[in-house]
Amino acid sequence: ILFGDGAGAMVLTADEEEGEGGGDGIGLLGYAMHSNGLGYNDLKCIYRGEPKKISTPGDGTVVHDGSYDLMTMNGRKVYSFATREVPTVVEEAMAKAGITADDVDHLLLHQANIRIMETVAERLGMPMEKVITNLYKYGNTSAASIPLALDEAVRSGQVKKGDVIACAGFG
Repeated sequence: ILFGDGAGAMVLTADEEEGEGGGDGIGLLGYAMHSNGLGYNDLKCIYRGEPKKISTPGDGTVVHDGSYDLMTMNGRKVYSFATREVPTVVEEAMAKAGITADDVDHLLLHQANIRIMETVAERLGMPMEKVITNLYKYGNTSAASIPLALDEAVRSGQVKKGDVIACAGFG
């Protein structure tokens, strides 16, 4: 399976107080976010559309009529980017949280490619047993892959309340 279809979301809520009457102290320990559009040509699906004015009250409304080209990808460059940048951002988030790879119970990554997940885990010094994956069942479900894999891991009992999960997506 190369690509699968799915949808998912995760909701995080604040839980700042620990102890009697407060929360359970479980929540977001640390995070890091990066954005880099320089790899645009390595993974893209271009929309080709023409503006079309339609009659609506007032000055009318402009919509676009068109379609997407086929998706193109330079697999080697995407692999290189992911295996270089994902460990970097996970390490940055762990440092902000004051934890190390040894403190992490599970590694939850974008389910794009098993080789990427294996290489990221190795670079972080984590065994594959910590990696949550359902790629072999559904393929790459794009933006849905992380919430789908997490939901499945929670429902199966693999992930339990209080577990520390390091999570990273890319694309």
